[in-house]
Amino acid sequence: MEAGAATVLLLALCCLLLLLRGRWGTKARLPPGPRPLPVIGNLLQLDAKNVIKSLLELSRQYGPLFTVHMGSRPVVVLCGYQAVKEALVDRGEEFSGRGDLPVLFRFTQGNGIAFSNGEKWRVLRRFAIQTLRDFGMGKRSIEERIQEEAQCLVEELARKREPFDPTFLLGCSVSNVICSIVFGDRFDYQDERFLTFIGLINDNFRLFSSPCAQMYNIFPHILYYLPGPHNQIFANFEKLRALVKEMAKAHQASLDPSCPRDFIDCFLLKMQQEEGDPHSFFHTDTLIMTTHNLFFAGTETISTTLRYALLILMKLPEVAAKVQEEIAKVIGSERLPSIADRARMPYTDAVIHEVQRFADVIPMGIPHALTKDTHFRGFFFPEGTNVLPFFHSVHQDPSQFKNPETFDPGHFLDKEGAFRRSNGFMPFSAGKRLCLGEALARMEIFLFLTALLQRFSFQPGCPRDQLDLSPLASGIGNVPRPYTCLPLAH
Repeated sequence: MEAGAATVLLLALCCLLLLLRGRWGTKARLPPGPRPLPVIGNLLQLDAKNVIKSLLELSRQYGPLFTVHMGSRPVVVLCGYQAVKEALVDRGEEFSGRGDLPVLFRFTQGNGIAFSNGEKWRVLRRFAIQTLRDFGMGKRSIEERIQEEAQCLVEELARKREPFDPTFLLGCSVSNVICSIVFGDRFDYQDERFLTFIGLINDNFRLFSSPCAQMYNIFPHILYYLPGPHNQIFANFEKLRALVKEMAKAHQASLDPSCPRDFIDCFLLKMQQEEGDPHSFFHTDTLIMTTHNLFFAGTETISTTLRYALLILMKLPEVAAKVQEEIAKVIGSERLPSIADRARMPYTDAVIHEVQRFADVIPMGIPHALTKDTHFRGFFFPEGTNVLPFFHSVHQDPSQFKNPETFDPGHFLDKEGAFRRSNGFMPFSAGKRLCLGEALARMEIFLFLTALLQRFSFQPGCPRDQLDLSPLASGIGNVPRPYTCLPLAH
């Protein structure tokens, strides 16, 4: 009996070893890349002041897939339209995880829509999409809200008599649209709390793309304990957290379950419904992070795109003149632009798309992660492998855009001058992690920009040849260089 028991135990151990070998015995086979050094990884190959340029140089050497080491952490970089499309679109489920980004994880802790994973991400995304639709996203009601805010912006600009930096004013106008959905109301452009909110978001977008943020992403466990400019990011985050929490408390005090006023009310009601569920994803921390995600995405990326648009159109007045000619022909001067006009304005639509492609506000995207072991293009990515879809390389892909380094609305026009879509246009990401506010963002950019150009011609506060279209900083985001402009009424 003892011998029989020993035989059974030995067989069981052999089976266990075979199972373990099947699960862990297959080692990762990642794409080639520069040889990493101990501790610092590929720091010497990555310029913290211009990571975009570094990645482009590495892609020319290693091809559309290569691996870089952020410290000890390997990250697979996907370059060019075909590689990004095959991963995020054709193999969307496997590549739908959210990867590591230490500078943001320290604040989010995996909460919110943008930085959660698995079932939490699916539940929160589904809830957010449905709630945003309930409050008008993609409907006539939100179009009217954008038109009203655009008119407020026009009236504010009409008071300007000297060149000014449009950053704050554009941020306030755009932000008021998402505020009306999330917080239930707009804010006055002089409201101190509102201006604080906009200032913190602007500052963090700039800091995200600075060398200090890139270094934190490579050495988070070291820089966590060290002084430096990276700590301003986290100080700003804490102020944002406090402001959102304060607004959520005010909503809680006046909540009417029979008549939710906005996104926060709906989230609070969901928290009440699932209060006794230990597996619920609806709690205060998730509310704060989700609200912050919506506010940041609905403010900074759109307002930065509009800042780039004004800068580019001042640099290229012949393009601005053609847009204004089309506005005059289709819309005239007596009514506000509407989304229905877009279909009859192919040149304006092409210019807006080209601004988004050329400005490339989020050039590296946010890292993805493999949701399961995956074979891809002859390589083996274990579950959890970090993947960076390099969207800048897509927008600079000559197979998709004839003159990628040049601002050319013709990239989105056919030979007859009709608008032409491009598969390589990915400013809102692609696949399962596609920005849930894409429809709202597209609506806002069109309505705001056409309303501005309908009423004004923008003159630079410096000689036109001194305007610089290259970004001030390139990292997580592309930050436009500061400029001043003077809106002159037609």
